[in-house]
Amino acid sequence: MITLALSKGRIFEETLPLLKAAGIEVLEDPETSRKLILPTNREDVRVVLVRASDVPTYVQYGGADLGVAGRDVLIEHGLAGMYQPLDLNIAKCRMSVAVRADFDYESAVKQGSRLRVATKYTQIARQHFADKGVHVDLIKLYGSMELAPLTGLADAIVDLVSTGSTLRANKLVEVERIMDISSRLVVNQASLKLKRAPLRALIDAFATAIPQ
Repeated sequence: MITLALSKGRIFEETLPLLKAAGIEVLEDPETSRKLILPTNREDVRVVLVRASDVPTYVQYGGADLGVAGRDVLIEHGLAGMYQPLDLNIAKCRMSVAVRADFDYESAVKQGSRLRVATKYTQIARQHFADKGVHVDLIKLYGSMELAPLTGLADAIVDLVSTGSTLRANKLVEVERIMDISSRLVVNQASLKLKRAPLRALIDAFATAIPQ
């Protein structure tokens, strides 16, 4: 049995064409099914639904043989116990710094003042500001990031941005692009040794179907 870990939503939807290219079809809709383990048209392949941030954990510890996770999630988690053979070029967005429209970010950074930054992505934020030589106090939040500058909790946020519409709606502006984000295929190292042939076939099928 090969177990693939996916999260609901955009990653799931954009992984379906790649699975189809490998001859795999998920037989139930995760949005309507209450099951957390979904069957496929192949008896030897199943899909487990987990939180996006938990995909690397399931793969690392063998709860899944392989999974699809965003670059942001993988950087925050680390890649111990996993291979990352493919950038699938799906679920694309960017990691950016955003502030209130009336906050002078450039001056604050140049003067070397200490910034309060709210984010879920503390590893990425810490590294980014360290590379710039900017001192930051990181405030970890798990949602509604845009509220932090509006309430005075933080000077800036580091978050994923797709269209930027949520930032604009809350009178925030994107002031710095940290990195481009897309979803990657990750594979458990032990699984790749024990189930080499079927996993290699899946990886190769995914590789040929990656959107350009």
